[in-house]
Amino acid sequence: MHWRTLTRTAAAVAAVASLAAGTAAAAPVPSHDGDRHRPAPAWPQNLIDRSPDLVQPKSLTADRSLGTRRAAQEVHLAQQLYTFWNTGQQRYLDAAVSPRFRDNTLPPGRPQGPAGPLFASRNFRVAVPDLTCELSEVLVTGDRITARLVFRGHFTGTFAGVRGQGQSVDFNAIDIQHVGTDRIVEDWHIEDNEALSAQLGVHG
Repeated sequence: MHWRTLTRTAAAVAAVASLAAGTAAAAPVPSHDGDRHRPAPAWPQNLIDRSPDLVQPKSLTADRSLGTRRAAQEVHLAQQLYTFWNTGQQRYLDAAVSPRFRDNTLPPGRPQGPAGPLFASRNFRVAVPDLTCELSEVLVTGDRITARLVFRGHFTGTFAGVRGQGQSVDFNAIDIQHVGTDRIVEDWHIEDNEALSAQLGVHG
């Protein structure tokens, strides 16, 4: 059974998450209080695009040596990409990834290039129409974005011949994105598909 990539164990996902989290101390994102006179947010909160249509990272760590412009660009690309996973809307994917994008952990049956994430999202939303993607942690270093994600929803459709009964879906993923001049050009990703398979009642 495949969704975004090959089946991996929960332990592997946790190990990668620990590695990413250990690279630098993550800074929590402050909540809005409606006070427009408050001081401008400090690094790295000033890098975040607060547009209401974009997912907001729960925690963000960024390498200061990148400079504000490049760091903000990479954070924005992450927000666009994971807004795609959160909504399924192709315009966010198109804005985030290059036409030359390459998936370095491509599952069997998935098309290469930007068509791959679109294929995966559309197919999985047949099973979980209310799928959401929480951007739990983002680490921006050099030309790499590392993200820890939490996918949630309810299995009300059909997946791999199994009909859902409305059961909850809740699993983690780790992505590493390589950013080119203006968009993401390649990635590596790992999901806790073992937990997902158990939640869907799909095996093999």
